[in-house]
Amino acid sequence: MPLNLLKKYSGLLDINGLNENQRKASLQGIFDRDIRNNPNFVFNSKTIRPIVKDGMDAMEILLHHLTTTIVDEKTRKRDYDRFRSERLHWIKHHISSKQPNGLFIFSVKDKTAIRTYIYDSNEKYVIILEPFRNTADYYLLTAYHLTGKNKNKIKSKYKRRLNKVY
Repeated sequence: MPLNLLKKYSGLLDINGLNENQRKASLQGIFDRDIRNNPNFVFNSKTIRPIVKDGMDAMEILLHHLTTTIVDEKTRKRDYDRFRSERLHWIKHHISSKQPNGLFIFSVKDKTAIRTYIYDSNEKYVIILEPFRNTADYYLLTAYHLTGKNKNKIKSKYKRRLNKVY
């Protein structure tokens, strides 16, 4: 839907009435504009890139990850997630740090790595980045609307935040 390209934060994308092909095309257009073809997809002076997997298109994997959620932990099967998808255009807004009020940016040492969180407390939305092997880049891991226990998890992480943002 071309009108979705006009949507701004904090409006939601109109995708609920679209069939699967129309929805994918609309989300692809937003993703291409905001992430894939955006030469300024930078946060904290660091380039943001997708995680590379052998033999797979990293950008397609990232789009799939940003618009789906795990429905089977054992098999890691993912299905379409309306709440992630209708907020896809929020990523660019938050990466640009255009909303200082209610925006918390912090890093936490998790089990396996240091992660940087961009948390919008007003909209209950989080973007998770991981510094890329001591270089000036980030991996974009995920972005999603917080619900249920996830709200408490992010508050707990904020309490454990490191002294600097990585």
